Amino acid sequence: MRYFKLPDLGEGLQEAEIVEWHIKAGDTVSEDQVIVSVETAKAIVDVPSPCAGKVLTLFGAAGDQVHVGEPLLEYADAKNDDSGTVVGKVKTGSAEIETDDFIIGSPEPASTAAADSRNSDRVLATPLIKALANRLNVDLTQVAGSGSHGLITTDDVEKAAQVRDDFGSATTLSGVRRVMAKNMARAHAEVVGVTLYDDVDIHAWKKQEDPTMRLVRAIGLACKDAPQLNAWFDGSNLSLRLIDRVDLGIAVDTPDGLFVPVLRDIAGRKTTDLRKGLNNLRDAVKSRKIPPQEMTGATITLSNFGTIAGRYANPVIVPPTVAILGAGKMRDEVVAVDGVPAVHRVLPLSLTFDHRAASGGEAARFLALVMQDLAKA
Repeated sequence: MRYFKLPDLGEGLQEAEIVEWHIKAGDTVSEDQVIVSVETAKAIVDVPSPCAGKVLTLFGAAGDQVHVGEPLLEYADAKNDDSGTVVGKVKTGSAEIETDDFIIGSPEPASTAAADSRNSDRVLATPLIKALANRLNVDLTQVAGSGSHGLITTDDVEKAAQVRDDFGSATTLSGVRRVMAKNMARAHAEVVGVTLYDDVDIHAWKKQEDPTMRLVRAIGLACKDAPQLNAWFDGSNLSLRLIDRVDLGIAVDTPDGLFVPVLRDIAGRKTTDLRKGLNNLRDAVKSRKIPPQEMTGATITLSNFGTIAGRYANPVIVPPTVAILGAGKMRDEVVAVDGVPAVHRVLPLSLTFDHRAASGGEAARFLALVMQDLAKA
């Protein structure tokens, strides 16, 4: 036995308060020796040691709350963990623990526990669990609690320590990657995304054609004739806001994570001006000097992932926008031209739309308009 945990005290009692330790770290105890007295709502219980051994660490001090299954002490010369069983000596207690201000299953006041659940920088754990985590060098902010209301348990801490020892430490996401993770989680929770896939024949393009600018132009034209996808959707109020100006968010991959700067008014500007604007945005992103206002307000998004790899994708919509177009890697493919096989250049497209805000027909018409413009010389 490595850890001795508070055993089941009977009568459905799940927590107790440490009244007095009868030993200290470094002591050698014998089996059945009384090591601690704890007070429940009904009585004071003397808890004996389930085995003989040297005590390495005590978890908690007088006045601390401890739940059944949480560690009381650590033995210095044992390997296996076991909570043991105990029948304590019951003495009449004069004090009762007030329970009205506690969340069921939590040793902390409701106000504290609720605050912990709202604040990601704090953890929902008892002092004994925090002491155990400190002993095992476990970062509790990295541990998901499996107990009631997200309370971190002994098993949670021990499993985290074991995973760390076996696979190395985890790194908390920060900066752009943290924001990206939160946005993706929000999108997964809120958006009803559906994706349409197709290939467009771009054989008519000039040799020096700028694929990104062609995509920008095609999206701008499609938004003009099929405006349902250039919009913001409020899922809470089930309201849709169609937007006249097309402000295109363009995904930019960097070593620090994904940035989505916004290219403004793409339907009302010349191609040369748009290319210059996009270059400026990308330079600002790479130098990490882009103003925050240039990262907000997109009405629709483009992900040109095919410049790296990939034919089709399932692009993720970030609310409140309702559509994102993904462009895959261009390829040569055999196509039928007037019934005769020919090798043409094709561009794969993936359009994800929020089905709460747009119908399948509206999305398909939008994609058809994009493809129609891309197929032109």
